Amino acid sequence: MHCHSCTLLTETEALEIPYITRASSDLTHNMIEVEGDFAGRTPEDVSAELTKILQPHGYTVSVEKQIHTAKNWSDFNVAIPIALAFAAGFVLLQKLGLINLVNVGTVSYGTAFVIGIIASLSSCMAVVGGLVLSMSATFAREGERVKPQLLFHVGRLISFFVLGGVIGVMGSVFALNAIATFILSLFIATVMFILGINLLDIFDWSKRLQPAVPKIFARHALGASKLEHTLAPFLVGVATFFLPCGFTQSMQIYTLSTGSFVTGALTMGSFALGTFPILALISFSSFSIQKRAYSGIFFKTAGLIVILFALYNLLNSLAAIGFIRPLFSF
Repeated sequence: MHCHSCTLLTETEALEIPYITRASSDLTHNMIEVEGDFAGRTPEDVSAELTKILQPHGYTVSVEKQIHTAKNWSDFNVAIPIALAFAAGFVLLQKLGLINLVNVGTVSYGTAFVIGIIASLSSCMAVVGGLVLSMSATFAREGERVKPQLLFHVGRLISFFVLGGVIGVMGSVFALNAIATFILSLFIATVMFILGINLLDIFDWSKRLQPAVPKIFARHALGASKLEHTLAPFLVGVATFFLPCGFTQSMQIYTLSTGSFVTGALTMGSFALGTFPILALISFSSFSIQKRAYSGIFFKTAGLIVILFALYNLLNSLAAIGFIRPLFSF
């Protein structure tokens, strides 16, 4: 398990088994504890049934403690050059004036879009992919495969745009001075740094540092995927705004600092658009980056890029308060 979304997803799916009455996942130790009326079933029987329902989401369950395999450090031989090339191209294109993804002290719409792409491919978005798969099974009736998926994505895009604007307006209530804005930017950079470290998959302790929304809210959001009402897919798309994805939360925190409905709406809308292509692939195919042979290289590359974003945001924030000179002039 990689993040709080993993614990929520495994617990929710486990509770779908009729004889299980309680499920509790432990992110630190990669364990799930279940209680219920097992009626003579052995632990091996229970773990096999849990594996059956969790395997589509990329999990397996065993009664024995998992032996931690050695970290594949060789992936960095490819990941580091790719990440550095991405960063160099990113800066070069802005220096040439061809794109304007980042402005000093701000996260622009292009940046939000790029972060959305990374988020949609990362393990932290597994819970949204799980929602899509679960919803597909619920609406797997003749003539209802495409419409529910379209409603889901429309609901997701609309909710991120509208609720992003609402968060922006809420931020206008708080008149943030330069110091408060710097503290908020520092917090965003820290969250993104933690997300990047988690994607590298080399430090188990970093999983515990990720922020998370209360499970009761996220669980209700996941539960919406089990509804069979015509508008349920739309509501599930709306509910994804409240799921415990660290990338989403970091963008929501930034949006709060904008103090503008339009800026907040366009920022969160751009982020949602960035997640759309991969989530659409998940909707209509069996695409899963976790199952690919090159997944280790991809996640390490994505992690390094996210860390670079975090450092860039931190340096821009320090420049904005005059602590250091601007790193780049665009």
